[in-house]
Amino acid sequence: MPGFARDTDATPRDDAIRLLARREYARAELRERLAAKGHEAEAVEACLAELAEQGLQSDERFAESFLRSRVARCQGPVRIRAELSRRGIDDATAKAAFIEAGGEVDWFELAAEALSRRFSGPGEGPRERARRERFLAGRGFDFDQLRHALAHAWDDA
Repeated sequence: MPGFARDTDATPRDDAIRLLARREYARAELRERLAAKGHEAEAVEACLAELAEQGLQSDERFAESFLRSRVARCQGPVRIRAELSRRGIDDATAKAAFIEAGGEVDWFELAAEALSRRFSGPGEGPRERARRERFLAGRGFDFDQLRHALAHAWDDA
């Protein structure tokens, strides 16, 4: 980064704390970032274990935070699960985050909201309907959520 002087003597912990000060990171993400900064694998693993023990890094907290941020962007559960997996979150941790958010998120209504924000109406013809279906599928909504959204997105309009 221009204007950013990096401390070449920084420990893995220093770099990890600097990263965690900005946002939550999954353990796997943090491992990749620290390795990219040139820290040795053994030092990185020791650092990550220490940070987790101290409660400074938590995959559970990351998954919950990530889920909330993606729901705010009107993204669906299929896409969120895939993204959590890509970031190194195991299925059990992801499932726990979804259970935690379960009472708060109505995926069917979220799909309808995403659709109504993007499109002004249901569209005329099969080509326009397919466009709306692709939009929702790309956002990570499943077939049932997609069908519900197509039927109810503009009920209040």
